Amino acid sequence: MSLSPFPCAPSSSVRVAAAVRHAVATGLLGESGPVAGFVDTDGVRDSVAALHEAFAGVPGVLHTFAAKAASLVPVLRLLAECGMGCEVASPGELRIALDAGFAPSRIVLDSPAKTREEIRRALALGVALNADNLDEVDRIASLRPSNAASVVGLRVNPQVGGGSIGAMSTATATSKFGVALRDPGARERVVEAFAAHPWLTRLHAHVGSQGCSLELIAAGIGETYRLAEEINTLLGRRQITGLDIGGGLPVNFADDEVRPTFAAYAAALRAAVPGLFDGRYELVTEFGRSLLAKNGFIGALVEYTKDAGGRRIALTHAGAQTATRTVFMPDAWPLRVGAFDSDGLPKAGPSLVQDIAGPCCFAGDVVAHARELPELREGDYVVLYDTGAYYFSTPWAYNSLPRPAVYGFRTEAGPDGPSVRFAAVRDAQSLDSISTESGLAHADALLHFPS
Repeated sequence: MSLSPFPCAPSSSVRVAAAVRHAVATGLLGESGPVAGFVDTDGVRDSVAALHEAFAGVPGVLHTFAAKAASLVPVLRLLAECGMGCEVASPGELRIALDAGFAPSRIVLDSPAKTREEIRRALALGVALNADNLDEVDRIASLRPSNAASVVGLRVNPQVGGGSIGAMSTATATSKFGVALRDPGARERVVEAFAAHPWLTRLHAHVGSQGCSLELIAAGIGETYRLAEEINTLLGRRQITGLDIGGGLPVNFADDEVRPTFAAYAAALRAAVPGLFDGRYELVTEFGRSLLAKNGFIGALVEYTKDAGGRRIALTHAGAQTATRTVFMPDAWPLRVGAFDSDGLPKAGPSLVQDIAGPCCFAGDVVAHARELPELREGDYVVLYDTGAYYFSTPWAYNSLPRPAVYGFRTEAGPDGPSVRFAAVRDAQSLDSISTESGLAHADALLHFPS
């Protein structure tokens, strides 16, 4: 059953096709806007509803969205309106979370390198903090006023191993995150920290994200749960009242199917850690990619096509500046590509092996290698699917390429097919803005140093 607010709502693939067609027809994609990101708001609402449904009946759960996955104020405000909290990991993310309307009590600050000023601000606001290490616990103790409302936790590394993408695995033996529990003496020092600070009431663990199996994630959460039980038993009091179990549900980038689902994730946790859901611990989740990835896409104009060494190359405006991980780690972060004609309609016809290259001035700027697609020509469009998280929301400023515009869209079924409405999320960056960010105000600074 669809969770969309519209009865008989179009499917995800139908919504994307309709959005591309309407974006071309209205000029959001075209000569004046050769690349843009799009957020499917119906899909976002469906994903949030699926997350809440997976934990239905479990008391005391705060689902937070990892702001880094889509650091766009309108997207964050939509998520807040859907009942989400927000996980942030920098002063900038905290600022935009507040601007988006999240109550401080529904914000969690994680970062391995919090400054004293960041800690002071979080404590003043009543934002929850997860200390990354025991030295940070001492720093918080020195800065924390006696009447602070902030929940404070400690991040631990259960050291249960890594997934298929090393850079995304945060529970390895040498991970930079958290207190490494299996290191000699570490567990004892964690217990001592909780004994010394009664206001330390939460444990936090995050095993990793893309490339981590449900079994690995559940194993890490299980280790954290058992540590909480051990600490409360040793202290003879129920000091730890909450567990922040992180996020990390991987995304299927191979096709349209959502797998694994939030329901499958919750089932894996119930099987591995049955006590987690009995209400004794408040739970916090921190999902990002799994909520947004499949609810967004990048559309880009094909500017030229050429042949080189027997290979067709389509040169587009979507490259490393928007798909950085895919360009530099194509095996770990492959993307599906769709071919659309100059009217924004799906292309048909014989397949041709083609590379889809971007505008950045280095040879490796290729988002898809040797893909079989209907033959692309100048004026056609490509769509990079499943890019709603991390891609267009956090662009790379290589070659001083402007940040692309981002639009949200909503789709309704109609007698003549889906109708689409767009809303601006972020304007395309202007050349004036690029120059300003590049130090225009200090243009002569290196010519005449002050005496």
